Amino acid sequence: MSEEITPDIGGNVQDGDQVPLVIHGQYIKDLSFEVPGAPQVFIEAPQGQPEMSLNLDVQVEGISEEVFEVILDIKAESKIGGKLAYIMELKYSGLFTLKVPEQHRAPMLFVECPRLMFPFARAILADVTRDGGFQPLILGPVDFASLFEQNVDKLRGQVEGAQGDA
Repeated sequence: MSEEITPDIGGNVQDGDQVPLVIHGQYIKDLSFEVPGAPQVFIEAPQGQPEMSLNLDVQVEGISEEVFEVILDIKAESKIGGKLAYIMELKYSGLFTLKVPEQHRAPMLFVECPRLMFPFARAILADVTRDGGFQPLILGPVDFASLFEQNVDKLRGQVEGAQGDA
């Protein structure tokens, strides 16, 4: 016989309760690192500070009624002296089961899940850029709650669409 349990606020487990968020796993869905100007970018002396452009997006795909794939889509481009140094794209995904009321799903999927995933994606970005011959790309903290609030209507619609796909 299988019974679902969850810790209460004090850390005690109550029989029959459901765990509201289950992390099944996190993984690299896609990773690309290109140095289009190599080897010249490493031969020439750097001229000034690198210019960085960064784009971060959160996407959600419904797998079943309660299971969702959350994808952090991060694109970074660096230029040194006006010349393209590298292009990096990372799609870092997590598979989550949510057992929360429907009105709480969008905040969980677009704030809490990315918040849990971000430190791992950040480490991958730093390692790849360092291993690619550049200074590690260290991203600062991301306020997923503010991003969610700025895009709340669009994101709630995406969750409803993801549930419809499942």
